[in-house]
Amino acid sequence: MEDQKCRLSPTTWTIFILNLICILSNSPADGAIAGADTSSSLSTYVIQVRKPTDKYLATIEDLDTFYRSFLPTTTAGSNQEQRMVHSYRHVLSGFAAKLTAEEAKAIGEKDGVLDVRPETVLSLHTTHTPNYLGLRQGVGLWEDSNYGKGVIIGMLDTGIFPNHLSFSDEGVPPPPAKWKGRCNFNRTSCNNKLIGARSFTDSSSSAAPYDDLGHGTHTASTAAGAFVKDANVFGLVNGTAVGIAPLAHLAVYKICTGDGCYDSAVLAGFDAAIEDGVDVLSVSFGYRVPAQFPSDPIAMGAFAATRKGIFVSCSAGNNGPSSNTLTNGAPWVLTVGASSTDRTIKATARLGNGQEFDGETLYQPRDFEPAQHPLVYPEGPGDDAPGKVNVLDTDSKYNRVQQGQAVKDAGGVAVILVNDPATGYTTFADPHVLPATHVSYVAGTEIKKYIKTASAPTAAILFKGTQFNGSFAPAVAYFSSRGPSSISPGILKPDIIGPGLNILAGWISPIDNSKDKKRAFNVISGTSMSCPHLSGVVALLKSSHPDWSPAAIKSAILTTAATNNAKGQPIVDEARGPGNIFATGAGHVNVSKAVDPGLIYDTELTDYVPYLCGLNYSDKDVSLIVQKQVSCSSIESIPDYQLNYPSITVNFERLGSNVSVKRTVRNVGPANSRYKSVIEPITGIGSIDVSPRELVFTNANETISYTINFTRKASPQVVNAQGAITWVSAQHSVRTAVAVLFKGSGGL
Repeated sequence: MEDQKCRLSPTTWTIFILNLICILSNSPADGAIAGADTSSSLSTYVIQVRKPTDKYLATIEDLDTFYRSFLPTTTAGSNQEQRMVHSYRHVLSGFAAKLTAEEAKAIGEKDGVLDVRPETVLSLHTTHTPNYLGLRQGVGLWEDSNYGKGVIIGMLDTGIFPNHLSFSDEGVPPPPAKWKGRCNFNRTSCNNKLIGARSFTDSSSSAAPYDDLGHGTHTASTAAGAFVKDANVFGLVNGTAVGIAPLAHLAVYKICTGDGCYDSAVLAGFDAAIEDGVDVLSVSFGYRVPAQFPSDPIAMGAFAATRKGIFVSCSAGNNGPSSNTLTNGAPWVLTVGASSTDRTIKATARLGNGQEFDGETLYQPRDFEPAQHPLVYPEGPGDDAPGKVNVLDTDSKYNRVQQGQAVKDAGGVAVILVNDPATGYTTFADPHVLPATHVSYVAGTEIKKYIKTASAPTAAILFKGTQFNGSFAPAVAYFSSRGPSSISPGILKPDIIGPGLNILAGWISPIDNSKDKKRAFNVISGTSMSCPHLSGVVALLKSSHPDWSPAAIKSAILTTAATNNAKGQPIVDEARGPGNIFATGAGHVNVSKAVDPGLIYDTELTDYVPYLCGLNYSDKDVSLIVQKQVSCSSIESIPDYQLNYPSITVNFERLGSNVSVKRTVRNVGPANSRYKSVIEPITGIGSIDVSPRELVFTNANETISYTINFTRKASPQVVNAQGAITWVSAQHSVRTAVAVLFKGSGGL
């Protein structure tokens, strides 16, 4: 922490929020109008064409005639009328038509056609993430949990814009009787959705916590935003936005400003939230570097909250992809890393030699003609801009939007932003100020090679809107901080990853030319965004299982996490290599399975005392955290890896060639259940022995302990490795992730 303040995550703020990087949410296209030809071989395609310049093509009728000229000649006459589905005038230059696959291909080869893509039928979404996570109206966890009804989510953040439609209380019941908080907004701003709102950044105890940054509004609407129809940014898309737990209550505690989050305000926010009676706390900020628990206000405040049965969800930090960069690593909090979703806001760089490289941008002007322009790779933004497309390296000195602004100010036509090796394939849909696309490191390398070898290099930018091509999703975002935890390396952190790249949610003011602040949305990125997704998931689980402890809920999330992507392959990182366990934690949140985990690893509050003593904290430090007098010499301390955690980390360099680990599980599935252990092989391990090999339960809530003995090979050829111990019954699969370190404490 610098100057005793913790910074917001993402860590940089600029034009809207510096690296608050962006993906956009899309809605379905208007329903296809059925024509006479109902052949099953016909599908609806959206065709984008170069914008006509003829001033006489001003009317809808003229545009219809122009668009029909692209249709196959075999569809002349009335059949052509029936094939046309939509003629667009404002949302894009183009039309929708019913075509065969062969006809669509033929149209795509015509001069002036920019893109031909099949219509996609979409369902209700916010950032797309509820749908992406398997949450659907009327079925599954949303239905079973009553959409989080009755649960209070406390947001420790930058405040809130209370009049946003995401905070409508339609269908939300009054807060539960236990609620003791207050709302310092006026009566019309507070309602059954936004039940609490207080500020701890102002000297006045009655100050209203207005959000002057946008961060708090974004995170609050992500966790528990109401259904908002026609959500869009730049008019590019139009859909329904909704939070993960849309009927949960929100209590907002403003503890951060543009200057950061002072620890006094942080602790005051925790204190008030505990007093008020929240059920879940969402914490999307933290230190720049890990802090020891006794001096970390988040660890301190979260322990006090956990003691009251409050679940605390925290962001992991945005200092990836380097190892040992993780913050908020206390075992009593859920530490959340960031992943991508299966959507992109696509903009393609087409080079003069015909090569195309897909990237992203949120700003896609409808009047930009995708013509070829001279392409250059200048030393800096705007150094060689007039009439040209600039290729620029993403640079820590400037944010990406600022780089584009410099090119625009110098008379440039467009920008192609390219990643460095560390950023890899992580790209952002930023609200650029000129035509732009942000491409991967691999694409950037090829584009630079073309510039060096072509006699007169050129490029054009083609805008393609929202696409669903997430075969690599979920992938770990490059910025997501990595473990192992430098404070407690025997606890696997991050715990889990969730959507945090290019997330659409509520905002404090329109970033386009509209004036309706109540419908303002923005797309930003960071573990700040993944954290409230998990906070919303926790609210759903707490609504379904009100008797579960915070540790039990965390266990349910971790042991049911997904470890494969959409292709059925292991989750990848920003370089599209296998994501290591210190990047993914247990894996990607799997909402539908977490509600019914079968077995859970629970942790009593008293278990943290011998754990803290095992970290060699002084009696004073441990006493400060647990808020009671502790003498470590009078109790039997435990090493961190022996805490009854739902994952396992073994460090042979510290512990020798043989390590024994004990865990205890509780049956929350059928009373009569039998589980068999399945051992996932781990490179460098000579043997893994689980005792007993079977767990037989005869009662609900029965507990059974087991031990695992790890023996390393004499000379392991790897530094680190990973695997899992999975308990499998007829109905459940309970996966316990295992991280193994043979040398050093770095990442895998």
